[in-house]
Amino acid sequence: MPAGGAEPGDVAVIRSWKAPIGLAIFAALYGLLLLLAPRGGDTAFRLSTEADAIQLPELVVPVALTTWVCFVLLVLLAAASAYFVRSSARTPLWIIIVYLIVLVLGFLTWAASGATIPVVGLLAGTIALAVPLIYGALGGVIGERAGVVNIAIEGQLLAGAFSAAVVASITRQPLLGLIAAAVAGVLVAFVLAAFAIKYVVDQVIVGVVLNVLVIGLTSFLYSQVLQPNAALLNTPPRFDRIPIPLLSEIPVIGPVLFRQTIVVYLMYVAVALVYFGMFHTRWGLRLRAVGEHPQAADTVGIKVNATRFWNVLLAGAIAGIGGTVFTIGAAIPFNKEMTGGVGFIALAAVIFGQWDPIKATLAALLFGFASSLQNTLNIIGSPVPSEFMLMLPYLVTIFVVAGVVGKSRAPAADGKPYVKG
Repeated sequence: MPAGGAEPGDVAVIRSWKAPIGLAIFAALYGLLLLLAPRGGDTAFRLSTEADAIQLPELVVPVALTTWVCFVLLVLLAAASAYFVRSSARTPLWIIIVYLIVLVLGFLTWAASGATIPVVGLLAGTIALAVPLIYGALGGVIGERAGVVNIAIEGQLLAGAFSAAVVASITRQPLLGLIAAAVAGVLVAFVLAAFAIKYVVDQVIVGVVLNVLVIGLTSFLYSQVLQPNAALLNTPPRFDRIPIPLLSEIPVIGPVLFRQTIVVYLMYVAVALVYFGMFHTRWGLRLRAVGEHPQAADTVGIKVNATRFWNVLLAGAIAGIGGTVFTIGAAIPFNKEMTGGVGFIALAAVIFGQWDPIKATLAALLFGFASSLQNTLNIIGSPVPSEFMLMLPYLVTIFVVAGVVGKSRAPAADGKPYVKG
């Protein structure tokens, strides 16, 4: 007789208490912050800009009451997570989302005591900073779902930024710069695919070498070609903002989401298409098959290495387009290493998002929000060290990779070359 009176056919349920424990730890740290550094007064949230047709009144909240109410809600949500783990062995995603919203609201109220937070500016900054991350994360998700570790996202973004700046400067056509960026991303991805898939070279080593190669090549061309001919080769025009009628007038979300450039609108489309294609089309089924079980895919007639090759090129094109944000997306001349490690943050978003395009997009938005929040808190004179805000997303990533906020498992054949035999 099995222990505990279980019947022989029963299936053991494995419960992981990591999520409730993690939520409880963050709630305790937040409560400790309120005890050790209490703040009073009011915090105002400005919900409109001067350009908005509809002006919303500022939302003013008392700091002490709001922060402690948020603390109580965090404790209740952690308890709810424990309840769900006990009853159904997992924490629902909605609890995590609500928990994050409450935590951010409470922290903002505490950090901006006596000041006004421009909500629209904060969210608009989040989108602007997250766009290259989202493009890079989508490229990473596609590549790794196909079984190829795409460490070269940084190089693809940088190559895209360089090519977009040069082509757009010469032609004065940002759209041609966008196409050039995609082509540059494909070229970098082609080298990665050739060495990783055809010649079975370690994928991580190839990716690191490609990043160094692109950094060195673009830096050399910048010094020797672009700087002496800056007027012709490095004065890129920018995409104009295109307000969408009616939608752009919606309070708060209108200015943030619907007064953007074509690069941002393409990002919306790319996220939707990648998600739909990955989970609802034959292409997506084959993509996931070669990344999870290439031997099985081969037995049913799927050309594993060819499928991987073409999807790595697609991933490179998407990441290359993300590089346009740094140049023609803001009319900024190309400069050495101007991507600043964004590709590696995008790779962290892939892991954070559990190799899912929607979750990776949300993870990229979290990174963008942390950076935008750091800028906003500096402007309003908050006592919170800016270094802490830049460090926060990486701490959260460590918790996620450790499994605190849910299971994070890469595709089974990710990084493993397939040799038919």
